[in-house]
Amino acid sequence: MQIIEVKTSRDRKDFLKVPRIIYCNDPNWISHLDNDIEAVFDPSKNTLFQNGEAIRWIMKDSVGNLIGRVAAFINPQLAYTHDYPTGGMGFFECINDKNSAFALFDKCREWLSERGMEAMEGPVNFGEKDRFWGLLVYNAGYRPPYLMNYNPPYYKDLFEAYGFKNFYEQYVYHTTKDHTFPKLFEKKYERLIQTEGYSFQTLDKKKLDKYAIDFMTIYNKAWEGTHKHFKPLTKEDVIKMFKSMKQIIDPDIVIFVYHNNSPVAIYINIPELNRIFRYVNGRLDLIGKIKFLYYKWLGKCRTAYGLVFGIIPEYRNKGIDSAMAMKLKEIIKNKDNYDDLYIAWIGDFNPKMIKLIEVMNFNKIFTLITYKKLFDSKAKFERHPVLD
Repeated sequence: MQIIEVKTSRDRKDFLKVPRIIYCNDPNWISHLDNDIEAVFDPSKNTLFQNGEAIRWIMKDSVGNLIGRVAAFINPQLAYTHDYPTGGMGFFECINDKNSAFALFDKCREWLSERGMEAMEGPVNFGEKDRFWGLLVYNAGYRPPYLMNYNPPYYKDLFEAYGFKNFYEQYVYHTTKDHTFPKLFEKKYERLIQTEGYSFQTLDKKKLDKYAIDFMTIYNKAWEGTHKHFKPLTKEDVIKMFKSMKQIIDPDIVIFVYHNNSPVAIYINIPELNRIFRYVNGRLDLIGKIKFLYYKWLGKCRTAYGLVFGIIPEYRNKGIDSAMAMKLKEIIKNKDNYDDLYIAWIGDFNPKMIKLIEVMNFNKIFTLITYKKLFDSKAKFERHPVLD
């Protein structure tokens, strides 16, 4: 076998080709968009390259057949937030062969060690945690949502045989629009909407800057203190994010809660785009865009995907969480555009959020694991701390 660093245009094409070989007989697999993958490794599009590094490799067998790929990276925003300097590895794909997989893992470990890292986390992204993050270890028979990792069951054995340990688990939930919430939720919703000062608003695309600032306010207050290295969002960050989502977002399923006109909670949902992207095979070129528009026109995207759910601390335990869930159900029922809903991954280090979702009787349909490998076998491994 040979491991080749991705440098040329041909190498980049081969890197994208590997999963199409691995999953050629898997009916549930949906290709990530080639453009999304390439953007991760493009310094002109990924600002982490300003202070960070990334590299990727492909693997071929003795006769030149593609049999694997992997990437390694150092994200300076995360590397030194662990007990040990920790790099990332991800975009792993490999045939079911321990020697091949271990050779790819070794390549990542060697590259990271040379740059002062003492551990590696994976499979993760050289970017945000809302995409390409975690190894799929349980699937209740569903196709993966947009940007979620998907892999064969044998990957778990390969990671654990190499010495990766479970750093934290990630859960994705599902429900249908006909789902019946516990009566307690209905009571909390009714009480809240009758309480003076509370109001619900959905996103107005004509006032994108205004809602971006409201989101920033909620996010920074809600997530501040969740970990010691929390980095607040800026107005520029959020406006850029909202504008990038403008073409795909359904404003009716982005819910803001206000109290006396001050933003206090947010629940962002988007159409689940893999319902359409499954038809383009990862290629959003001219033909892919035509297919996308065609299947969108046919109404193939009938699933909503819950991405962000946050409440500022002083408004927690007031029934707002229940109220937002009930409000979304009401909106979806009246729109008749959606049949079901995914809730994006929630880490097992967030037991309060997991309890809320499970009390609502949502079904856990995916479990992923983010692993960590300590390079020193004598170093003490600890799982991700639990949030208060």
